[in-house]
Amino acid sequence: MDLALLRTFVTVHRAGSLTRAAALLGLSQPAVTSQIRALERQVGRPLFLRVARGVRPTTTGDELAHRIAPHVDALLEITESGFAGQGPARTLHLAGPPEFTALRILPALAPLIGRGLTVRAAHGMAEELFEGLAAGHHDLAVTTTRPRGPLLTATPLCDEEHVLVAAPRWAARLGGPAVLRDKGASALEGLPVVEVHESLPLLARYWATVFDSAPVTAGTVVVPDLRAVLACVAAGAGIGVLPRYLCGDALDTGEVVALLDPPVPPLRTYFLVVRAGTLGNPQLARAHEWLLRAAVSW
Repeated sequence: MDLALLRTFVTVHRAGSLTRAAALLGLSQPAVTSQIRALERQVGRPLFLRVARGVRPTTTGDELAHRIAPHVDALLEITESGFAGQGPARTLHLAGPPEFTALRILPALAPLIGRGLTVRAAHGMAEELFEGLAAGHHDLAVTTTRPRGPLLTATPLCDEEHVLVAAPRWAARLGGPAVLRDKGASALEGLPVVEVHESLPLLARYWATVFDSAPVTAGTVVVPDLRAVLACVAAGAGIGVLPRYLCGDALDTGEVVALLDPPVPPLRTYFLVVRAGTLGNPQLARAHEWLLRAAVSW
């Protein structure tokens, strides 16, 4: 089979759309349609069904994609980078939460960057990152959600501990951890809350794990970045829940105070996610392994 046809097929399968695949490949949509039809004639069965928002693979299409995608990726890596290490180094396109990428991922990759690795970083919600990986926009994603299905492979990277924090004056008003342990979540009712979303995702996770309840408050300050949450909490704007890696220095200096030290703190797992089979790319495999080793000390 023609490698160009297989590449187009894999791109359409990952993108879920002929239009999106055409944009990724730099082809017209009629050209992509023609290549898919040519491959279907060779296979002898339909590979995709048209749906409202694109195309859906048939059982034959899914089976073919799962069998050939890793090999197509490996062949394209060879043909695009040249033989025997010739040609420029390939850019690593990674994506993940902006704070974790900035404070953990990029510093961990710094030694590789010093050796010639080129990096482009992006961020987004988990589903957006999975779509970007499947479509070939990203090589590596860091998420707190494990993807489903065989097209993406996830490796646990590390766990982050969540901490309920406030400025010292708010902690003093509450009377210390002993009062909070005795009264539970009711001691925090009415306090201003700083969060990253109106749904209070971090606060809700903490309340469910520690207090076995849901928060009965609304966000007083809602900002789109955990670093902004820390700055607001330290300035006295309210209480917040933050990962320890992000607020650890502020806890050490007394800029913020942990309101409670539960025996089982809320944890969230980070995953390194790649397209199945792409770890055959030496550069991606090196970055993947480097991050796993660095995460041991996180």
